[in-house]
Amino acid sequence: MREFFSKYRVLFLTSVLLVGALLMYSANLRKREHTSLFEKTVLTVTAPFHKSIDLAWESVTSVVEHYLWLVETAKENERLRHENLLLRGELDNLREVKLANHRLRRLLDFKDEQALRALPAQVIAEDASSWARTVVIDKGTTAGVVEGQPVVNAEGVVGRVIKVGPEEARVLLITDAASAMAALVQRTRTRGVCRGRGNSLTLDFALRQEDIEVGDRVVTSGMGGVFPKGLFIGEVVRVVRGDYGLFQSVEVAPAADFSRLEEVLVLSEVE
Repeated sequence: MREFFSKYRVLFLTSVLLVGALLMYSANLRKREHTSLFEKTVLTVTAPFHKSIDLAWESVTSVVEHYLWLVETAKENERLRHENLLLRGELDNLREVKLANHRLRRLLDFKDEQALRALPAQVIAEDASSWARTVVIDKGTTAGVVEGQPVVNAEGVVGRVIKVGPEEARVLLITDAASAMAALVQRTRTRGVCRGRGNSLTLDFALRQEDIEVGDRVVTSGMGGVFPKGLFIGEVVRVVRGDYGLFQSVEVAPAADFSRLEEVLVLSEVE
């Protein structure tokens, strides 16, 4: 190929120059109103070249415009994607605020029903171990929290304060094995002691002849001096009466959902 170009270089350059000159000449002729026979011949000869150049230019222009359109479209898509993420984030925040307002409204309604001082607190940590069921709240002695105070939420009894610091306190949940509270079956007034069993409760010392059914509500009896009377503990989900023995076996599902515990109330006597 190189040898062919070297051999016919002069002829090739001459042809290029000639075609270029004819194209320039024909381009100028297009602007004239009258042309001679020679000029018409030049226009006829160069017409295919003009057409090829026009087609090539249109192709290049189309490619460039398409590329620019793609670039602008990509930028617009990226902008819309970013805007969509921001809107989703704002929507999630609004949903969270709505849910928090709903929970706080329920707490306020519950607080209004109690003849006790109720201090709102936020759950900031929980014990993940299998042998202890406790949470940490963001109120301590500075806010007036003391050991032994009952802790509730809008659903029911949560637990009691067992340790207090200046700005936080640890709460023993009612499902902990070390937790026990005096309780009674609301429908029949049957008394017993609710004890923690990890994820559930048992109502101990309920006499075998007492009428207890699945679905009965269990509330605090007010005995023992920790929990005020009438706080909702949970519902009976299982009852077993043996042929022998003094007591029946009663399993209770706690009213509070400890897997979704966020806001609580610390109760204390009104001074």
